[in-house]
Amino acid sequence: MLRPVPRPVGLFDHVVTLLRRQIASGDWPVGSRIPTEPELVQSLGVARNTVREAVRALAHNGLLDIRHGSGTYVVATSELPGVMRRRFAAAGQRDLVEVRGALEVAAARAAALRRDEADLRRLEELLEAGAHAAFHRAVVAASRNEVLIELYANLGQVVPHGRPVPPSCPQARRDHARLLAALRAAAPETAAAEAAAHHCGSHLGE
Repeated sequence: MLRPVPRPVGLFDHVVTLLRRQIASGDWPVGSRIPTEPELVQSLGVARNTVREAVRALAHNGLLDIRHGSGTYVVATSELPGVMRRRFAAAGQRDLVEVRGALEVAAARAAALRRDEADLRRLEELLEAGAHAAFHRAVVAASRNEVLIELYANLGQVVPHGRPVPPSCPQARRDHARLLAALRAAAPETAAAEAAAHHCGSHLGE
């Protein structure tokens, strides 16, 4: 809930921090339109110019996209995807997908050693539901490596959407079942090998 801001010396920085917090917390999810400039002025109790410059700063950092005549939209939850998007604008999708795959392999290896029973139950549920992309995200989360988790999440906002894997894809289900078995057995090298073997197209667009 946005509230009027006190007027310290660093008012601009304070407003930027508040807006960034709304985005990072998910109160303003990716794809959503943020409140209009007049609404932000009223909510925060600051001058229009302060709000305008704060929004522009976040747009410059890649969190917001200002679309004239439509509004301002959230495009990333942190500055990292924006930096990645600018840095790798000329990179081919193949290269980005290969990096994402390498992160998945590293995550599977770590998850085999660090997962707990709650992780295994969650992965079993996602396997049964055919939620292939969510299954991969859960494996990454089970790695307990915060840097890897952050990189994977932010790269997911940069890689162009591919063709989703159908929930009924039998090969994907078998691949993921073998990966889950390796995680359950605490076999890191087997888990890494299984994570490297994906079939039935790309899961990037799910």
